Amino acid sequence: QVQLVESGGGLVRTEGSLRLSCAASGRTLSSYGMGWFRQAPGKEREFVAGILRSGGSTVYADSVKGRFTISRDNAKNTVSLQMNSLKPEYTAVYYCRARPGVTSVHQMRVMSAFGFWGQGTQVTVSS
Repeated sequence: QVQLVESGGGLVRTEGSLRLSCAASGRTLSSYGMGWFRQAPGKEREFVAGILRSGGSTVYADSVKGRFTISRDNAKNTVSLQMNSLKPEYTAVYYCRARPGVTSVHQMRVMSAFGFWGQGTQVTVSS
């Protein structure tokens, strides 16, 4: 089994910053594509960011480009999401995602593919 645990969420003001972290256990993440999704109340879960095993290839949703940065540390078995210039529309539960067998970072956009999810961490941006 792969267990993913997110941390770092909380309440932040508009234009503030947060750093989310995802720690894995059960397996090392070096062979997995990693990503972040989010889901606001009453809305569908949506893709936020993805990263390949090497960390050299990343992809972002258009809405967060230039504001969010995804990174990973395979030695520590973690993946992070640095969120800057936050806006109220970013309020959601953010979920860590792990997928085996990923060969292109763009495959991380596909939510329905087999993979593992963390329990989510709440991010609330106040206006």
